[in-house]
Amino acid sequence: MGSLATQPAEAPAPRDELARMFHSMQLIRRLEEEAARAYVQGKIGGFLHLYIGQEAIAVGVEAAIRKTDWIITTYRDHGFALTRGTSARGVMAELFGKDTGCARGLGGSMHMFDGPNRFLGGHGIVGGHCSLAAGVGFRCKYLKNDEVVLCFFGEGATNIGGFHEGLSLAGLWKLPVVFVCENNMYSMGTPLERTLPAKDITDKAPGYGMARDRFEGQDVIEVRDRIAKAVARARDGEGPTLVEILTYRFRGHSMSDPGKYRTSEEVEERKRKGDPVRIARQRLLEAGASEDDVARIEAQVEEEVADAVKFADESEPAKESSMLDYVLAKTTSGDAPREGGGA
Repeated sequence: MGSLATQPAEAPAPRDELARMFHSMQLIRRLEEEAARAYVQGKIGGFLHLYIGQEAIAVGVEAAIRKTDWIITTYRDHGFALTRGTSARGVMAELFGKDTGCARGLGGSMHMFDGPNRFLGGHGIVGGHCSLAAGVGFRCKYLKNDEVVLCFFGEGATNIGGFHEGLSLAGLWKLPVVFVCENNMYSMGTPLERTLPAKDITDKAPGYGMARDRFEGQDVIEVRDRIAKAVARARDGEGPTLVEILTYRFRGHSMSDPGKYRTSEEVEERKRKGDPVRIARQRLLEAGASEDDVARIEAQVEEEVADAVKFADESEPAKESSMLDYVLAKTTSGDAPREGGGA
């Protein structure tokens, strides 16, 4: 199975699409910056894993798929929740542990979930959700619909059993799943060369009988076009693809990470050369937008983020009474099952 990179390139994005992409990327960036501020203020508890520096992936992927497709990812999940359609209010309220959050304040940063928008969540068990993605892909194939599942994970997950099991079954049964490794170079604080014997993670793809692709992920249009090819293969019944997108997170693994394992010079150089939000902004200007047009988008985002913070601040906390509402599935009659799981 070869790379998908040899296929013809897609046409450049029109100005309106670039404007929407820039808006989404700027929204992820600014919402997470404000979340970091709120975390320091003690308004957000637990862990907070920021997506800053990786925004082009979530936004580019959303431009390549349909609303009827599915996304499942790791605990670095805020960006995907936003691109799938969760409101900024719903994301921020969830971070604040409020009842108005997308998971009623019960999931927090690591476990965003939005069923109606087909976002199957952030997952805290590294690599474990890869097998869940295969299960969703099996459902899609069994029902003979044309839905595709996109599963995201970091390079550290590729040494985990769940990764192997999920990809093995997906390859065996030719499931409509695109497995995407967001390789941000550090598994928590451990550099790639200390965790993997091979630098190219897609070298694993032939062992699972699937196609492969590998590329840099700072340009949202590049992400859109390359992912679109893998999605088309899956939708056409040609089976799964293992995609490795090379990226870089500008913040630590989480807010509790001082980041001593890399120099400030390294981070600043990455920001200077490959900030995806800056690249998207420049693409929009090159497509004919004016500085005033861009400023209006940035102002809209500021208003949206400020509103989300205010909404989260003023919302009611998560309620103990709702903690068990989503533990057991309801029966076909609509009645809740009896205690102990009986029908």
